[in-house]
Amino acid sequence: MTQQRLAELAGVSTPTISHFENGKKDLQLSTINSILRVLGMLDERTLVLRDADPEIYGLDIRFEGRDGDKTITCTIEYEALADHFGANRKNRLEIFEANRPRIEREARRKYLGGWLEADGSVRIRTSDL
Repeated sequence: MTQQRLAELAGVSTPTISHFENGKKDLQLSTINSILRVLGMLDERTLVLRDADPEIYGLDIRFEGRDGDKTITCTIEYEALADHFGANRKNRLEIFEANRPRIEREARRKYLGGWLEADGSVRIRTSDL
């Protein structure tokens, strides 16, 4: 791809592309993001949670997130709920809800970090917290 074509696609000037290629340090972040987006080098994944109510899945709690049109299944193991939040078999759903922000942060961190199960899901273990 030529500098001129990249500049057109990114909505910046050709000299800006030259500055980018030469490592000039005073480019705006929005300009850099525009260039990286065109080059396919910008990770724009997100994990939006709270789309569905959590459910008990065996002893664990399962909840879902969305990345665009893609559903991401997330699970927190019972052991993690018990070890870190004091859950027991009877109150694990209530304990999940009470600690949901922290659990969701961990799910998001694992998802965006690429720490996924073979099926693409996120599993939170006691060692993750």
